[in-house]
Amino acid sequence: QKPGAKLLIREDGSGIGTLGGGCVEGDIWFAAQQLLKNTGPTQFREYQLNEDLAAEEGLVCGGSMYFMIDPIYEPDEVLGFANEINDAYSGKAPVALATLISKPGEYLLPLGSGIETGRKLFIREDGTTIGSLGSQAIDNDAIYRSSKLMVHGANEYVVTENGTEYFIEGYTSPPKLILVGGGHVSKAISALAEKLGFHVYITDDRSEFANKERFPEAKETIAMQPECALKQIHITKNTFIVVATRGHRYDSDALAAAAKTAATYVGLLGSKRKIILIYEDLVKMGLSRD
Repeated sequence: QKPGAKLLIREDGSGIGTLGGGCVEGDIWFAAQQLLKNTGPTQFREYQLNEDLAAEEGLVCGGSMYFMIDPIYEPDEVLGFANEINDAYSGKAPVALATLISKPGEYLLPLGSGIETGRKLFIREDGTTIGSLGSQAIDNDAIYRSSKLMVHGANEYVVTENGTEYFIEGYTSPPKLILVGGGHVSKAISALAEKLGFHVYITDDRSEFANKERFPEAKETIAMQPECALKQIHITKNTFIVVATRGHRYDSDALAAAAKTAATYVGLLGSKRKIILIYEDLVKMGLSRD
């Protein structure tokens, strides 16, 4: 599993998610149930599986694995930011959550120290926060790093200069791909993009080229002029736009509208000559080269 994989374990022993299966997950599952039973604090666990141990246990592969068992005893412990994380998954502003693992010289921070393992800092896109990792300097470092991570829902394990360890998780909705133009190129791209996890949006001013029958995998089809259609979609930094209309004039209008959005990527289908001509026209219209 990739870093950030999660397994929710309930008090009754049921669960949601996976850490990859096998004996290690079984051990984590048992430890989590014991933790809940004894109302213990957050635990950080390390597993070193060398080739001999992996072979002895019948594992496919070895390596190092690190897990945090983070109990929730009261809803108020997470409700302050859980709803906003859910909103981020649903297409609203991205957010990030930083969790403290250890401070210098301490593998597991003691309960009551004021900066326990599991302490959290919730970070919004605008830089406002809930909670603290126990130090303004570490909080500032986490806020800075999260601004990039939350855009694409990435995560990062961080060791600061003084040895403090923490983990940041970015939360956002799946990436959006907006295809401006419902021709054969967009039809091929749409099917592939949906399989890769994109939420696909199709726009074309002709309804016969922007409909669910033609693009059944699309999240939404919009039969409008490009500049109007793009205003109907919530565009964030996790949005990608491909312009592939039926003509030079339509491409130019669509590209001009797309360039003014927050999209991370705006691409134009066409020959080098055509693209240069359109770019030059847009610059003459006052659009920045950046």
